[in-house]
Amino acid sequence: MDPTLTSALGDELFAALTERRTIEPLTSRYPGLTLNDAYAIQQVLTARRVAAGEKIIGKKIGVTSQAVMNLLGVDQPDFGMLMDTMWHADGSKIAASSLIQPKAEAEIAFHLKRDLKGPGVTADDVLAATDTVLACFEIVDSRIRDWRIKIQDTVADNASCGVFVLGEMRVDPQQVDLLACPMVMEKNGVVVATGSGVATMGSPLNAVAWLANAMGQRGVTLHAGEIVLSGALGAMVPVVAGDSLRMNIGGIGACSISFV
Repeated sequence: MDPTLTSALGDELFAALTERRTIEPLTSRYPGLTLNDAYAIQQVLTARRVAAGEKIIGKKIGVTSQAVMNLLGVDQPDFGMLMDTMWHADGSKIAASSLIQPKAEAEIAFHLKRDLKGPGVTADDVLAATDTVLACFEIVDSRIRDWRIKIQDTVADNASCGVFVLGEMRVDPQQVDLLACPMVMEKNGVVVATGSGVATMGSPLNAVAWLANAMGQRGVTLHAGEIVLSGALGAMVPVVAGDSLRMNIGGIGACSISFV
């Protein structure tokens, strides 16, 4: 893709983000858009956010379930950047109007104590590099109209990341079963999603290892001190103003958020 067009599409997504509006899918307008093109657009979008005063505080992995891969017609996950403005404390009330078309996912977040940079990162490396794990809500949000996304659209749009909420409990990853840990999510007091760590590529450790290796191919490091979101443990749940969410991950902790 011509660099001028790459820059223009990154600018378009940044404008959609800041103005809280959607745009037509990039793939419908540029059918030849590749994954490499999409990541280049994501880099432009990230650079615009940094120039506006935001800071990168972590990374996220998406499309970790086989069902979502099948839906998007791909055989691999994707990734995006976490900015400081995305983070909200446990129990926060978030204005629904600050998002566009949000959906909630329950995840395990990793807080790193050592750098991870691929290639060659293994699940054991991830475990050794992790300080603590936390319960986390990722509120995914798309700047693409009606979520009519292909993998290139979501990649360009920073892996459809909106905001995230971290639980207060921090757990040594060596002291919890990251595969079997059960997750239960409630919306307005009703159970709407369940799952476990095995839903994320067989283990959230595998997901973070994939992320480190995929980003390493692009010269990007997972840094000590960063937060890494490892992927959804269950289904995405749409949310609107008035909704309250709570979830618990066995052995790791709980997390809650409400929308006003």
